[in-house]
Amino acid sequence: MARVTVVPVMLILSFFQHKTLFSTSLASGQPSVVDALGLHNVLQITKQESRVILSWNNNLTKEETEKYTVKYILSYKFFNTTHERKERLQDKKKIIRLELHSGFNAKVKTQLFAKETEDIIKESGWTEFTYKAPPVYIQNLSCIIYNISFFNCTWHIKAEAPEDIQIFFSYRHIGKDFECQQYIKNTRKNNIGCHMKEIHFQPSRKINLNITVRDLRNNSRGLSYYKAFTPQTIEKLNPPINVSVSLENRSIKIHWKPPPTIGSASNKCFLYQVKITDQKIVDVTAEKYEHPFHKPANKCAAQVRVKKEICIRNKIWSEWSEPVFIHDEKTVDIMLLSLTLFCLLIFFGGLLICACRRYRCLEAITMPVPHPSDNIKTWLAADETHHQKKISMQMERHSEVTMGILEENGDENIQQQKCLKESGLEDL
Repeated sequence: MARVTVVPVMLILSFFQHKTLFSTSLASGQPSVVDALGLHNVLQITKQESRVILSWNNNLTKEETEKYTVKYILSYKFFNTTHERKERLQDKKKIIRLELHSGFNAKVKTQLFAKETEDIIKESGWTEFTYKAPPVYIQNLSCIIYNISFFNCTWHIKAEAPEDIQIFFSYRHIGKDFECQQYIKNTRKNNIGCHMKEIHFQPSRKINLNITVRDLRNNSRGLSYYKAFTPQTIEKLNPPINVSVSLENRSIKIHWKPPPTIGSASNKCFLYQVKITDQKIVDVTAEKYEHPFHKPANKCAAQVRVKKEICIRNKIWSEWSEPVFIHDEKTVDIMLLSLTLFCLLIFFGGLLICACRRYRCLEAITMPVPHPSDNIKTWLAADETHHQKKISMQMERHSEVTMGILEENGDENIQQQKCLKESGLEDL
């Protein structure tokens, strides 16, 4: 069974940096490695702001380094995480960025390979070490760029953080330092985010964040945390523009254009998703999509969204575009006809109203009838009385004439009867 002995070699602390050295003897299951090679590593740690520089040496001779291919296996894991990162290196140095981690565990070992066959010949045991950094009081840091020139960062404050701390935010980009323009605060007036606008980003230059936590009660200098982003990896694009839909030969044809971006606008950089009502979301790399539509519904909608995927990795999707509605051809024809008739009706109605206003037709129709004056009312009343009297007189005259005619007719009848009596013809 292999035996591991850990011996601290050196510990140096200074105002600007501190270094810790560790060494271990060889630990391997193969006796030839232990006896013949006798490898061991000496590790040195240098702290520089938000990063730790790991460097190590071994006891290989010049002849051994020329005879074999030398490689190193480095494995490390940050505190409070489960993911272990492992790398194979040819350099005897590695820069580990702490960002928002309070330390890590790491280990390194040396391997020798045959130059002709690349087969592993010998390897050393692990040199293990632990690095502890100052406590970190913020978590869940998230930043996003949107609308080309808007920049938002948000974070959470851990429950164990002191009550009187305040967090200050700034970042460095293209050689310039930018202070936060507008802080986002929680109910306790702690800064939990920063909003900035009208910022110019160069996609190839990183954004280096500096978050400083200060204890206002003790007026301390505070702890600074650093994190770097590539602008294109945190850019949230706007939805695709000029989305159009047509229904041809029982197929839906959708076209669009990519939105503006701070990085490359090449077609190969974008990944799209198309969503049609009652259909599955489809990934598309082109700026068009065609889908069979054999049984069109009365009404359905198409939407598109986008992100950077091909030329750079980005996990942030844009919002969906405004829905563009699709109708059956017959439905579309009927709707177009109805819309046309409705527009014509509005047009001619407008012309009629304008003509009536021009020639005052409505005024003539709606003009109120004036009330007659008192003189006219008196004249009309007198005239009516005179007319009624005139009618009464005519009726009296007519009745007198009628009575006269009747009397004359009665006398004639009497005379005729007398004549008949005299002539003896009355009995006949």
